[in-house]
Amino acid sequence: MRKLKLQVQITIDGFIAGPNGEMDWLSMNWGEDIMNFVGSITEPIDTILLGRKLAEGFIPAWQSRAESTEEVPGAQKMNDTPKVVFSKTLESIDGKNATVNNGDLAAEVNALKNEEGGDLIAYGGGEFVSSLIQNNLIDDYYLFVNPVAIGKGMSIFGALSNKLNLKLVETKAFESGIALLHYQSA
Repeated sequence: MRKLKLQVQITIDGFIAGPNGEMDWLSMNWGEDIMNFVGSITEPIDTILLGRKLAEGFIPAWQSRAESTEEVPGAQKMNDTPKVVFSKTLESIDGKNATVNNGDLAAEVNALKNEEGGDLIAYGGGEFVSSLIQNNLIDDYYLFVNPVAIGKGMSIFGALSNKLNLKLVETKAFESGIALLHYQSA
């Protein structure tokens, strides 16, 4: 069975975006240490799962990076990897290797997990990730904790109706000040 990984940047107080979707708090001064670690997470994946809102910016941004004359680490992987965009409103989406899935989230993700192949990864969209968490679909949580608190914002855990038990697998501090917390479902 394939695993579903979540890779997300988060504030120290547990938000993935500000109250209006602001991302100005992100630490983007990634060094070679964090780039190599992220590369090790993404190497075994062969499918990216996205929510509609994130996909509308994610797909064209990575296509633009891949088309740049300057080499952008990870751009080719992001473009060559099939992307499944979960949406209740879209019927199609422009982008290389991108398809839309309008089915029941839990059933469709479980079907993907039961297929042959490499791991799956989700990058976000707050509502989308919250739905994955609520349906207990994530196997590995890679939380990249940025050294900043914003006080209020979008939480991916705020909609939980039951306690979520996780097992700490790994921690790692990076030169940028970002700390990795890697959890698995308990």
